[in-house]
Amino acid sequence: MTQFNAAPLNAIIKNCITLNNFLRECALLAPAGEACTQLHDATLITVPNQSETPDSLPSAGQLLIAGGDARLALDPLSGLNKYGCGPFPDPQLLAFGSSTASVISTEGFAAATRLRQKLLDAVGAESPLAVYERQIRRIRLEWLQLCELSDIAGLELILSPSGTDIHAIVSQYAGSGASASALAVMVEANETGSGVAMALADNPVNAVEVAQVSLRLDAGTPRPSAAIDAEVEALVCNAAASNRRVLLILVDQSKTGLIAPSPACVMSLHRRFPDNVEVLVDACQFRIAMPTLRAYLEQGFMVALTGSKFLTAPSFSGALLLPPTVAERLQKRPFPSGLSSCSSRANWPANWTGAGHLDHAANFGLLLRCEVALEELRRFRAVPQTTVTGFMRAFAEAVRQRLASDPHFEPLPVPPLDRRPLIEPNNWDHLQTIFPFLLYRPQPAGRTPLSREETLHVYRQLPVAMDLGHRNSDIAAIRCQLGQPVACGIRNGVGVSALRLCLSSRLIVEATISDDKGMAIVKNALKTLDKTALLIKSSGQHS
Repeated sequence: MTQFNAAPLNAIIKNCITLNNFLRECALLAPAGEACTQLHDATLITVPNQSETPDSLPSAGQLLIAGGDARLALDPLSGLNKYGCGPFPDPQLLAFGSSTASVISTEGFAAATRLRQKLLDAVGAESPLAVYERQIRRIRLEWLQLCELSDIAGLELILSPSGTDIHAIVSQYAGSGASASALAVMVEANETGSGVAMALADNPVNAVEVAQVSLRLDAGTPRPSAAIDAEVEALVCNAAASNRRVLLILVDQSKTGLIAPSPACVMSLHRRFPDNVEVLVDACQFRIAMPTLRAYLEQGFMVALTGSKFLTAPSFSGALLLPPTVAERLQKRPFPSGLSSCSSRANWPANWTGAGHLDHAANFGLLLRCEVALEELRRFRAVPQTTVTGFMRAFAEAVRQRLASDPHFEPLPVPPLDRRPLIEPNNWDHLQTIFPFLLYRPQPAGRTPLSREETLHVYRQLPVAMDLGHRNSDIAAIRCQLGQPVACGIRNGVGVSALRLCLSSRLIVEATISDDKGMAIVKNALKTLDKTALLIKSSGQHS
């Protein structure tokens, strides 16, 4: 086991000029494999030297982009990461891209700053690792409390930098100690995350085969739920007939707001093959209400959550919830050796079998990002559900009407969010919060779809205040954000992608505490669509 170096952090940081230097020194605190991943491209951010920053911890902004991987690195020109987000609040940005990522809120950044000060005060009196372990225990307990799960005896929670890492943890346990390779059945990676399939298959000891199931037809419309379920059932039944372990992943919700395979299908397969099938609910969007979360756990399903989508915390804060029966079963398997490269001891439950082999490491970046997620969840949970659903319905009606009536857009169908028989649709989470749509260029003889490259170009221009030199200058100057393009089939022989206008917990909170009952939020969403249409027109004039 790697011994933790308890030297004060100010001795580590004293001569650090760049964040890259800081993170290299902090390899003393992080698992070797994790450090190798996280250091990539970290030189893109400059940290003031010790004479400019007398504190013994980096600033809150610097910590918020530490302890992840290259996806957190900032571009030296834009100051943004690959998701188009920086580490500081940007109140002027109209943020409707929470299915991808969001810029941190003013309240979230204040919470991170307060925690950073507590850490700074504590590391002067005790080791950074002891401080981290105490704070991560608090984070774990508050996650369970805010999710109304504290009463479930034996429920375990593992913290992880990202949803991708959570999939890697579950995948390695799926293959741990198995005589034959396990099978992971998931929806297409395009609808979950490009790194998910790779994380599932990247098992250094027991290979895991990955089977992906398409959610949309060639034209981009959703496949019938019955067809998806039938394909999933065939894959699981064939694997179970060969006595293979199966990791069945139910996504709730996908990048474009879909649930698949159906909860009814997954529940049936789990009952039929209890010795073969483990179920992971990919709820990394966190667009589920607390009764739904509990219902999944009561079925014996693992659940993956992240704070960076619906909750709008910075990217890289994840939690894996394990029902008591699953936690007990997994601990009887050999602890996967590959987890030493993507996890650390303090992020696991205190008595987890085998976790003692992990390095003792402090990831203060993960700690601050989890604190931001909890702050956003506290604020959202304080709003009565009737108020939440009232605004959500008004928002959805306005957005759907605009997308359907504007010739520049085509809304992609999103089937109703029906989780029966798991739970009746009587919570806020049965209402749509992700609105995917294709882009079109109107022409005298009709309209033509924008290609994936053209859609990406429009997406990248949205956050930029522009001067297009005409009477729409007010619209062009708007800075806004949508969810990144998702490839959604072919239209008129052209490969197309959908942008996504998303409602987040932060926007809901802002709407419900405002005097105008959220009308400003609705207007901002329509302004974002105004600018999107203007960029389509502009690109057509210059093409």
